[in-house]
Amino acid sequence: MNTGFLTNLTILANAGGPERGFFEEVAKRWEAGQWGMYPIAVCLVFALAIMIERGIVLFGKAAINKDAFLRGLKKHIYAGDLDKAINYVAGQKQTPLTQVIKAGLMNVPKGEEEVQAALDEASLRETPKIEARTGYLAMLGNAAMLAGLLGTVSGLIACFEAVANVNPADKATILANGISEAMNCTGFGLLTAIPAVVAFSILSGRATSIVNDINETSVAVLNLIVNNRDKFKNATVSAAAGRHDEE
Repeated sequence: MNTGFLTNLTILANAGGPERGFFEEVAKRWEAGQWGMYPIAVCLVFALAIMIERGIVLFGKAAINKDAFLRGLKKHIYAGDLDKAINYVAGQKQTPLTQVIKAGLMNVPKGEEEVQAALDEASLRETPKIEARTGYLAMLGNAAMLAGLLGTVSGLIACFEAVANVNPADKATILANGISEAMNCTGFGLLTAIPAVVAFSILSGRATSIVNDINETSVAVLNLIVNNRDKFKNATVSAAAGRHDEE
C-alpha cells in the first residue's frame, strides 16, 4: 500500500469538508452509515420518547415538597379534624404521594389496621406508575450499542472483501466507504446509547426518591393517627369529602 493510495483514501473518507451545515453533515453521516443507521435510529426515537415522558412525570407531575405537605397536614391531624385533613390533601397537587395519603385518611374511621392496609394498597398501586418504562432505557442503550457494532462489522466485512476481491482501481473507494460505514455506525450507536444510559440512571434515582418519600410520609402519617387516636374516636368522613375523593 503506497503513499498515493493512503492519500486518496483519506480524501475520500473526509469528502465534503468542514463547511457543510449541521443538517447536511447529519445527512451525509446517515448516508455513509448505510443500513446500520436504521436500527440505531429506532432505538433513539423510543429512548427520546421515554426520556421526555418520564422526565415530565417524575420531575413535574409527581413532584411535591413532602416536608411542606406534611407540615400542613399535621395541623389538621393534631386538631382531630378529619374532614379538613382530607380536604387539605385533596386540594394539593395530585401526585402519587397525595393519592396514597388520601387513601389512608379515608379509612381512619375504620381503625388503624384499615388505615395501614389502605396505605399499603395505594402504595402498591402508585409505585408501578412511578417506575413505568424507565427500565427500557437501559435496554435501548444496549441495543443501540449492539446495532452500532453490527454496522461496524458490516463495514469491516466490506473492507476485507475489497482487499481480497476488488480491482486495485476501485479498492480505495470501497475501503473508504467501508471504513466510513463502520465508524459512522459506531459513532451514532454511542451517541444514542450514552444519553439513554445516563437518563436511565437519573430517572431511576428520581423514581426511587419518590417511592422513598411515599414510604416515609405514609409511616409518618400513620404514626400521627396512632398518636392522636383519641381525637378520631368518633370521626366520620363527610359526604363532601367522599365526593372530593371520588373526583
